[in-house]
Amino acid sequence: MKVYKANRKGFINYLVIGSVLLPIAIFFLDKNTFTEKPFILLPLLSPLVLIFWIYFDTFYKIENKELMYRSGFIRGKIEISNINEIVKGKTKWSGIKPALARKGLIIKFNKYDEVYIAPKNNEELISDLMKLNPEIKITE
Repeated sequence: MKVYKANRKGFINYLVIGSVLLPIAIFFLDKNTFTEKPFILLPLLSPLVLIFWIYFDTFYKIENKELMYRSGFIRGKIEISNINEIVKGKTKWSGIKPALARKGLIIKFNKYDEVYIAPKNNEELISDLMKLNPEIKITE
């Protein structure tokens, strides 16, 4: 089993920073807000929990000839023998996207299925997938 960390560059960093700074800014604007109205934190906490869950729980791994992906509540696995093509350096804006950055990999498998992932090192993941399935077509 080999685990590949997700690339954490891009918009997700701004979300994490913004979600941490917003309660601090509200506190400094009106210090009594949290003591008098603690329920005002509820709308801030749920997105914050979701963002941190996705940020710290996004990774990919190869285990038992399957590529597994996980990003918060998005989870799945792909039989490596079913992977037809890997498009390198592109970004997919719709569909299944357990990724935190741009310029990752579009994994095409079965007949019409595809998933977008963005590991920290695209080349390392491609190399390991090619060892298990040398028939994969690599497109730049």
